[in-house]
Amino acid sequence: MLKNAQLPPVRVTADVRQQIENVLLEGESLSQFVERAAVDAARRRQAQQEFIARGRASLARARETGELHDADQALEAMRSRMAARLSKANAAGKTPTRR
Repeated sequence: MLKNAQLPPVRVTADVRQQIENVLLEGESLSQFVERAAVDAARRRQAQQEFIARGRASLARARETGELHDADQALEAMRSRMAARLSKANAAGKTPTRR
């Protein structure tokens, strides 16, 4: 992929730079680290924004329909699904993965 855009320079203290340099992987440059950190942060923010949007949409639906779910019942349903998945994975000798 052609990289033709730039991020602004990031000013940090010498201590912060040293902390980052101390954790660079072999062959990894400071620029690569900063790029990866920026991409990861953007993805986290996007996921947070999508999560909030889903929550707001759910609240709007609940207000429109009057259909509300008890938190304890919802948590129990999630626990049951998780237990079934773990049981199935254990029976197959597998480690369950996230979806």
